[in-house]
Amino acid sequence: MSLAVTRMILRRPQVGRMTLRHASTTTEAASAKAKETAGSAASSASQGLSKVTSTAGSALSSAGSALNSIGGRTGKLIGFVQSLVPPTVYYSKVGLELGKLVFHGQKMSPPNMATFQQYGQNILNAVKNPSAAGASNPFQSLSKLRSMDTQQLATAGVVVAEVVGFFTVGEMLGRFKVIGYRSSATAHH
Repeated sequence: MSLAVTRMILRRPQVGRMTLRHASTTTEAASAKAKETAGSAASSASQGLSKVTSTAGSALSSAGSALNSIGGRTGKLIGFVQSLVPPTVYYSKVGLELGKLVFHGQKMSPPNMATFQQYGQNILNAVKNPSAAGASNPFQSLSKLRSMDTQQLATAGVVVAEVVGFFTVGEMLGRFKVIGYRSSATAHH
């Protein structure tokens, strides 16, 4: 039954044209701006982006046309989300292409498998034998802390401050408030 409904909706000329027109105008405008700013240095990237925009427009128009027949608040929400999908897909592809250009321009390479195995083996050994990592004897940890120079202590302090800061910001975002949680208990002063 859903196949017949999908075919019926796809055969309606105004629905398919509206979705395709919206997706293509959004992607064409963004593609023109990207080509304008990229210049001659990113000609290969603009060719890749034009391929992406052409495939994204057709895929989105065929997938999203079935949802256009829903009305009410749900239809508005679906319409809003559909309007966000083409630019999101486009700019994620732009970011990927830019990342590739930077990756190749800086001559970066991912670590080899031996590096992954070495770090994995160190973590596995620390889990299997925690006494070797210094967790069993607090005096060893204290002596390591005392032997650190001021630059290492400052670096450790900055890392701790970053972790606490990110945790605090995450808590604020999660609560949607800057201060405290709501409580049903009465305040005692």
